[in-house]
Amino acid sequence: MSEMLPLFMFGALAVLLFSGFPVAWVLGGVGLAFGFIGMWTGDFLFIQFSTLPSRIFGGIMESLILTAIPMFTFMGMMLERSGVARDMLNCLTVLLRRVPGGLALAVTLMGTVLAATTGIIGASVVMMTLLALPVMMERNYDTGLATGTIAASGCLGILIPPSIMLVIMADLLSRSVGTLFMAAVVPGVMLAGLYVVYIVVRCAINPKLAPPLPRDVGPTGAGPIAVMVVRSFVPPVILIVLVLGSIVGGFATPTEAAGIGALGATLLAFVNLVILPWLGVKDFTLDTAPQPETPQVSPLKGFWQSFRQVVDNTAQTNAMIFGIFIGATLFSYIFRALGGDDLIIGMVDALGLGDWGLLLVIMALIFVLGFFFDWIEITLIVLPVFAPIFAQMTFDGHVDKFEVTYWLAIMIAINLQTSFLTPPFGFALFYLKAVAPKGVRLQDIYRGIIPFVILQLIALALVIAFPQIALWLPRELIH
Repeated sequence: MSEMLPLFMFGALAVLLFSGFPVAWVLGGVGLAFGFIGMWTGDFLFIQFSTLPSRIFGGIMESLILTAIPMFTFMGMMLERSGVARDMLNCLTVLLRRVPGGLALAVTLMGTVLAATTGIIGASVVMMTLLALPVMMERNYDTGLATGTIAASGCLGILIPPSIMLVIMADLLSRSVGTLFMAAVVPGVMLAGLYVVYIVVRCAINPKLAPPLPRDVGPTGAGPIAVMVVRSFVPPVILIVLVLGSIVGGFATPTEAAGIGALGATLLAFVNLVILPWLGVKDFTLDTAPQPETPQVSPLKGFWQSFRQVVDNTAQTNAMIFGIFIGATLFSYIFRALGGDDLIIGMVDALGLGDWGLLLVIMALIFVLGFFFDWIEITLIVLPVFAPIFAQMTFDGHVDKFEVTYWLAIMIAINLQTSFLTPPFGFALFYLKAVAPKGVRLQDIYRGIIPFVILQLIALALVIAFPQIALWLPRELIH
């Protein structure tokens, strides 16, 4: 029984995660319960609990890497709240208005840009659904194509840096955040490129799926369009360059770059909410439906209200994330103390799968877990368990020994894209359905995401077959 305690512990976690209790309490509760069970069987000593506070404070609260999470969260929410992201989507739509599927392409490009500025999946999906889906429906877009494009593009934020998930992975794997960011750039852009190619090809074959917008949508003439681009597109791109460029160029750590991003997003919000209204610059919207009347407030007061709301939402989001961190730390510590690492390694050796067989098993396990759990739950459960095994993999020279961990982390990140899109618990699908116009059925959403899940698996297969997709940029910039 003592040898099987880690398996029972993992099984109890799998069952209780479906109970509806907060994940942090489930992780911590299962860890504590099996700690006491281990005391009863003689496999765990009560005094071992005394090391938990130092592990929590030393490994989480005092981690300089993890301090980037609150600032990246703040940056994304501020850009979403201030209307900067809305203006960018409208700008891209106008630029692509005569292209079949142009609005879907604008959503994809917008999702890519948002991924490089926010990394907040819920905010990205909800915002693009509210802004783009009514217009797509009005322009007779195929419902599946429209919803699938929005859901898939909104999920790019967990792969394209600065990604909160990559920050967490780097901390769990004790690897450089900057190097992991660099390794994720090309795969992230490649995945967005696969979406673009799919939309262009499908709409070229059947233009009725995505009719082009009329020529009179938005400003006309080179001058007005240039002004729109400078106002709506250039500022967030400059922010992206400052954040990612400072990391890639070695001028700032990810934590310092996160501070730059938070400050830059606040300044952009101030310009968008205070300076431009004061100058009399009006917003352009694609939504032709009558806008609801809202109480008029001064621009400065509106900015202050938005700022307070963003701070409040950021605090709640980070409380949730770090609560899960604490529960996961407790769970993984008890799991290892009960011999979980040795049990897993022994089982892997007994199966005789080899590095490639084990890699496929891990990728399949993560894909299946994505049907039921969120990325943060999968990351904090799978990585601590399999990290010791990762360190021993060589793949027969397919990848340099010192780069294996980065390669595996990127593959896991691509795989976890599917966790937002696969039913029954695809969170991006729920975000989209909650704010979608009437008439958009869940069946249409499920139908629409299937091609994008297939594209994500194709991207994963390409990175497995050609590791240089993920490792080329770090090699070039570091060496």
